[in-house]
Amino acid sequence: MSLQLHGHPFSSYCWKALIALYANDTPFEFVMMDGSRPLSEQLPGKVHPGGHIPVLVDGDRIVIEATGIVEYLAVHHPGPAPLIPADPAQAAEARMIDRVFDNYVMGGMQRVVSAYFVDRDHPELGLREQPVEAEVAGGKARLRMVYAWLEKWLGSNRLPPHVSLVTCAAAPSLFYADWIEPIPEECPQLRALRAELNDLPPVRRCIEDARPFRPFFPLGAPDRD
Repeated sequence: MSLQLHGHPFSSYCWKALIALYANDTPFEFVMMDGSRPLSEQLPGKVHPGGHIPVLVDGDRIVIEATGIVEYLAVHHPGPAPLIPADPAQAAEARMIDRVFDNYVMGGMQRVVSAYFVDRDHPELGLREQPVEAEVAGGKARLRMVYAWLEKWLGSNRLPPHVSLVTCAAAPSLFYADWIEPIPEECPQLRALRAELNDLPPVRRCIEDARPFRPFFPLGAPDRD
């Protein structure tokens, strides 16, 4: 059985898994999630404990969490893109930066998006007429804080070669976060990294595949990228 990735092309965390698959030309089937049905119905007995996507199916093996999927692909479906650095110290640093992009860039972005939902655990219920302003302000403040931290970190450190776990985390998080709180001019290295990532073929493929779904972005997708 070939690999299956269950997800949605507009999902930032699905991008993370897709970038790894595209970078190594790994054969797989993409299974679009049906928003009208819970994941437990679409993947009986093979569901994320929180009902989230992406979910990777490899025969009888189920892999959840985007970072876990990238790690799994690096071990079981390797290719020319290294995904995880071979040097243990560099691998540890890559995993650290992966957490920064997921927890603070992606997390800050999703905090703002969630402020527009009636119930962050049930976004299918619709959008608020007015977002929770405290959450919007808090999420944007967190983004400005992590932008400054990453700019400083980039000034004295080097990222692993593309495409790595860091690429997979940084590309979608910076793509969507910049829509919500633009990366300031005071962070030229981070702005340049976002542009560099957007031009990578695996990332560009995700951007184009997600383009038809931009009208669903709660804040209104900007007319760029």
